[in-house]
Amino acid sequence: MRFNSTRSSDTFVNFERAVTDCMPQDGGLFIPSESPDLRRWILYTNEKTPFASIAGALTSACINEEFSPIICETIATRAFPFEPKLTKRNDRFFTLELCETPTGSHKDFGISYLVNCMETIFQLKGGSAVFLDVTVGELGASLARALRGKSYLKAVLLYPKGTPRGLAPSDYIWNGGNIYPLEIDGTEADCHALVREIFADRALVEHYRLTVANTANIGRLMPQTFFYPYAFSRLKKDVHSDIYYAMAPGNYSNLVAGLYSWRLSLPVNGFICPTTDELILDMQGQCTVMDGMIPFAKRAGADPASPSNLERLEDVFHNNELMLKNLVFPMQVTDRQIDDACRALFMKYGIFADRLTASAYAAALNNRDLTDYDESVVVLVVRDHPALSADYIRHTVGEMPAMPANVAEALAPTDIGRPLAANARQSVISALESLR
Repeated sequence: MRFNSTRSSDTFVNFERAVTDCMPQDGGLFIPSESPDLRRWILYTNEKTPFASIAGALTSACINEEFSPIICETIATRAFPFEPKLTKRNDRFFTLELCETPTGSHKDFGISYLVNCMETIFQLKGGSAVFLDVTVGELGASLARALRGKSYLKAVLLYPKGTPRGLAPSDYIWNGGNIYPLEIDGTEADCHALVREIFADRALVEHYRLTVANTANIGRLMPQTFFYPYAFSRLKKDVHSDIYYAMAPGNYSNLVAGLYSWRLSLPVNGFICPTTDELILDMQGQCTVMDGMIPFAKRAGADPASPSNLERLEDVFHNNELMLKNLVFPMQVTDRQIDDACRALFMKYGIFADRLTASAYAAALNNRDLTDYDESVVVLVVRDHPALSADYIRHTVGEMPAMPANVAEALAPTDIGRPLAANARQSVISALESLR
């Protein structure tokens, strides 16, 4: 599979280039240039097919010109000692839980896959890379765990003042680990601005071999396409009607990944999510991306620090506009409807739902005209462990979800043991230089 920028359809790169040099110089984001038809393979899987096998087979189908099937299977096996969980709540309602992971966050899937892909690339072809990312904990905790024992990858993580968490002393570079944490004397916005500034300097990116572990990197987004074939492999024996996935929009990565799965011939009838300022219903009640009205020439480049996948969503819409207006169903929801949905999930199914999950369920409830037709099935995507949103859940339903040890470890405040970085840019450059 080749990849091109959202802003240039005539310049192509391979998977290796797309993940190691992840920000196209034209300001866009890398996207797949083609989509193989995997219908026969998807229909062949069943409830006994492990998630790692699905991931390995899809990896091989998508990038078979670069990696052999054995290598693809090895990458997936190393990346996924954990897997999603599909639970049947009743004949027409299922949950797809992405939170039984090392940190309780869905981010573990993408980060583990990206890290193991890149480590394999460098093992086979030589080279190395450094992740430069901003985090207030979840991404950093996930990346630290994925990088343990890796030989060709390191990370410089920028934490706003007072936010480091989820790291062990053995993760630090100065203790033999792969993480160089920097606690910046500033806000999260200051950290984002700093990463943008550094990635705007092409010479610095090339000199220090910089990449990112967030969804600006197509290698982080790609494994999220595996969720939906996995869910279908478990659904198909019981479900013989339309299938809709309900999800929170977030930065639109799961929605884009679902649409990429559809382009791989996944049987799916639509994706339901709450409306946002960027993803709305037009006067005809159809999905519209607001940014699509602004030409690329008048936009800033894609953000390497705090990415949105709207530009990738626009690309899918541009190529399949009429079809996709009948695949993506944004629904308006109010704060009260979200809280009511949270309580309904708890009362009916014993589900502790964070606010994002509750908003997705509220959108599905508001779209019953669609999902009640022909007794359709709704699959609610649960991204993160409820313990990560314990305060909201306690306030809304009156009970606290249990805190697993692994989630508590990922949330635990970390003392880096070094002073705040006051001259932030110079501190980052010094950290990068120390990794050479």
